[in-house]
Amino acid sequence: MATVTAKELMEEFDLSLLNDEEAVTYRPITTADISRPGMEMAGYFTYYPAKRIQLLGKTEMSFYAQLSPEEQQERMVRLCTYDTPAIILSRGMEAPDELKRAADEVGVPILSTSISTTRLSSKLMMFLESRLAPMTALHGVLIDIYGIGVMITGSSGVGKSETALDLVRRGHRLVADDSVEIRQEQDGVLVGRAPELIRHLLEIRGLGIINVMTLFGAGSVRNEKRIGLAIDLEAWDQKKQYDRLGLDEDAVQIFDTDLPKITVPVRPGRNLAVIIEVAAMNFRLKRMGINAAEQFSERLTSVIEESDHDHD
Repeated sequence: MATVTAKELMEEFDLSLLNDEEAVTYRPITTADISRPGMEMAGYFTYYPAKRIQLLGKTEMSFYAQLSPEEQQERMVRLCTYDTPAIILSRGMEAPDELKRAADEVGVPILSTSISTTRLSSKLMMFLESRLAPMTALHGVLIDIYGIGVMITGSSGVGKSETALDLVRRGHRLVADDSVEIRQEQDGVLVGRAPELIRHLLEIRGLGIINVMTLFGAGSVRNEKRIGLAIDLEAWDQKKQYDRLGLDEDAVQIFDTDLPKITVPVRPGRNLAVIIEVAAMNFRLKRMGINAAEQFSERLTSVIEESDHDHD
């Protein structure tokens, strides 16, 4: 399961640690939800989401300041649990002594920032959602073609990397070759990237490993891209019936997202880069509501019907 630590948040958002012990910052954060414990400050802990980061802003702290010393002590002890991953004070506010004592007791990191509460809350959620999203790695090539993230799959030796090189030469951008790390973000959004070790590299049989960025410039690569379409390359099979009109929409499931998939048969003499380029353009048109295959099919039907009428 993916986790983030308070230490990583400190580096990402330039937060300062208000505890004495840095060891507390290695406690794992396992959820992207953020809690603003206003009800808890008022003493209502029945539904306290202890596993979330607790974000204390001006509202919570000004209410806290009006409580009696006993109440202040009790609220902070209940706020700091062994599950609480971190407590963050916004707008550069100081941590009250009661909070420091309670946090040190159970090892909760207290962090501080000058950013406003609402802004910090949305930035934190975006960062955590991206980092805690489910992740998998698939064998294939990911290329940005006209703004569409196209993932090319197929058995070993079918020509995925060679096709990728051809597409990069035609001005498209390489995201990953051989292994694509995919994470699912909110509502079925799949984002792919290359593992750090092989970023910007392409392996071509006979040539070895080439650095696309060095050869074709910075405009020929991207670090990550949302995946919109999967294209599966398969060796041409004489006995198989291939979809000639392009009306059949297939899909491949990654996590719980259905990714549209097109199967392209490979045989000598077919220019795969051009076929894939056109498939991406066609996919983009479909997303805009223009379906060439359906239009062609309708035109064909009307031509047939007209010729039938002529014969009547």
